[in-house]
Amino acid sequence: MRPSRRVRRSARLTEAGEQLRERVSGPFAEIDEALDAITGTDEPTGQLRLMVASIAERVLSGPCIAGFAKAYPGIKIDVTVSDADLDIVEAGFDAGVRLGEVLEQDMIAVPIGGEIRMMVVASPRYLAEHGCPEHPRDLSRFDCIGWRATPDTAPYRWEFDENGQSFSVQVDPQITTNDPRFMLRSALAHAGITFAFEETFRVHVDRGELVSILEAYMEPFPGFFLYFPARRHMAPKLRAFVDYLRAT
Repeated sequence: MRPSRRVRRSARLTEAGEQLRERVSGPFAEIDEALDAITGTDEPTGQLRLMVASIAERVLSGPCIAGFAKAYPGIKIDVTVSDADLDIVEAGFDAGVRLGEVLEQDMIAVPIGGEIRMMVVASPRYLAEHGCPEHPRDLSRFDCIGWRATPDTAPYRWEFDENGQSFSVQVDPQITTNDPRFMLRSALAHAGITFAFEETFRVHVDRGELVSILEAYMEPFPGFFLYFPARRHMAPKLRAFVDYLRAT
C-alpha cells in the first residue's frame, strides 16, 4: 500500500509540497510494510509487482516464476516488461530486474542467473559477400543490425574487451530495433552483423546458420540482478521472492 496523493492530474505540487512528499513517502512505505509483516498470515499474500528489462525477461519467465507461483499460491505476480527508465518506487513496483551495471547505488541487488556473455554474429553468406571484421572498430565499414531501448534513445554501443580493458564501439546500424528476435531473424536473412546475448544465437551458430565473430574480444561479465530499495522492513511477499531466488 502506498500513501495516496490527493492531487489532480492537471495540478502540480508547490516546491514545498514536493519536499514534504519526498520526506514522508519513505516513512509511510516502511510503516505499511511493517504492518504487513505484523498482521500478515503464516503464508505471504498480496500482489508482487516487478518491472523487468526486456533483455532480462528470459531469466524470470518459465520455470522460475512458475515455481514461485506454485510455492506461494497466496501471492499474485504482476510482471511489466519494459526498458523505460523509471524509478520503481515512484512507479509502484516492489522490485525490478536488470543488468547490474545500470543499477542505482541506493538499491539492494541480488544476483540471479549467473554470468552472461555477448556474441557478434552474421550469416555465412553475408560474410562471404562482404568479408569479416578483424577488430571491433572495423564494424563501421559493415552493415549492422542494432538495438535500442526506446524510440527516443540512441542505438546501444557495442561493448568489447581487449587486454583486460573494456571499450565500446558506436556502430551506425542500417536496421535498429528493440527486439532481439527481430535482430536474429534479420541476421539469418543475411542483412548484416548483429550483437546480443550468446544464448540468443547459440543454437543457430551450432547449426551453421550463423557464424560467431570477434570471439577474442568477448568476455563474460556479471549478469542480471533483482533490485529493490533498502528498507528496515521488507514486505513478506518480497522477502519470499528474494529467498526463493537465492535458493534456486
